[in-house]
Amino acid sequence: MQGTTSTKLRVGEWCVDGRSGEISRNGEAARLEVRTMRLLLCLAEHAGEVVSTDDLLNQVWQGVIVSQDSVYQAVASLRRQLGDDPKQPMYIATVPRIGYRLLAKVSPWEEQAPQSRAATRSADQPDQSPLLPTKRGMTSTLRYVLLIAAAAVVALVAGYLSAGKLWKNHSSVPVADAALPQKSVAVLPFLDLTEGMQEEEFADGMTEELIGRLSKVPGLRVPAPTSSFYYKGKQVPIADIAKALGVSYVLDGSVRKAGNRLRVSARLVRAENGYVIWSDSYDRSLDDILMVQDDIASEVTKALSTQL
Repeated sequence: MQGTTSTKLRVGEWCVDGRSGEISRNGEAARLEVRTMRLLLCLAEHAGEVVSTDDLLNQVWQGVIVSQDSVYQAVASLRRQLGDDPKQPMYIATVPRIGYRLLAKVSPWEEQAPQSRAATRSADQPDQSPLLPTKRGMTSTLRYVLLIAAAAVVALVAGYLSAGKLWKNHSSVPVADAALPQKSVAVLPFLDLTEGMQEEEFADGMTEELIGRLSKVPGLRVPAPTSSFYYKGKQVPIADIAKALGVSYVLDGSVRKAGNRLRVSARLVRAENGYVIWSDSYDRSLDDILMVQDDIASEVTKALSTQL
């Protein structure tokens, strides 16, 4: 994976730059978290092959003691950034109880520099320009060109002076979004990672419960559910979401189920740099779904109150 880190790769339609930690496609770009980028590079190195969850833990989280839930969350985040649908994957396929496989084609990224027409023109190609004008015609033409050039210079100077006045006027006005409030967090819709995705209603309820609990924390600004649920299913970078909602932090998570037990994972991300500053998982039995939502929301609220 060391070799791919310093080389740009083409993964499907995306350009993956392991050195800068960015992926880009058709003018849009997104910065991945360090672990998420390592995960993508690891899957790209074994494109078409099934990479087990244990192997991903050993290679991506080498030297760090984490649970398999870290892999699930990183894959969910990577899918969201790539615009991949887990139900009909184009990039990452889940192999139940084993691991994941990268479906997209992987190849070195080749920069496509447009060729200049002048460079491709033959040196001995005959000049197709019209005949040169007479001396008298040349004098008139030169005078006409000089008049046009003088007018253009006057227009440029006037435009420059006008722009300077506008900038001076605007410079005294504070920028509205220059600094986001530090104690502000948006709760994104939790992902339903259960088999068959049958717990979407619970995941949405978990999101609303957290918004309600966090909005009661004194001094903490939390966007309303209608604002957060606007981004459900949309492939938008976290930094852009935070800027649109006017927050400094973003809370997201996932819901998984095994038998009669439910695991809810949550993480808090600093929007300006994409770093995860807190994460945790909560396991509960499904005796009472509403009690589970209330219990987990209470614990997450306490944890975030300390972090923020």
